[in-house]
Amino acid sequence: MSREYNVVALIKGDEKYVYVYDDDSRASLIETFHQHAAHPDLALNWFDAVVLTQKAEEQAETAPPSLAPVSHEPRPRI
Repeated sequence: MSREYNVVALIKGDEKYVYVYDDDSRASLIETFHQHAAHPDLALNWFDAVVLTQKAEEQAETAPPSLAPVSHEPRPRI
């Protein structure tokens, strides 16, 4: 089964912020938004971090359910 990726992007002036992540990385993505908002040399601010966080959460809500759960256990024989 292939891994699916999500993208959240923001263009602010001359700076472009493009974040590519999978569903398992959403928590670290949000932490990255916070780190970038706190960085004094970046144009990304706390409002931008909130908007990006909301977009990532919307993507999680609208993601289609997995067709089949991934299992590494052997299938029982019938």
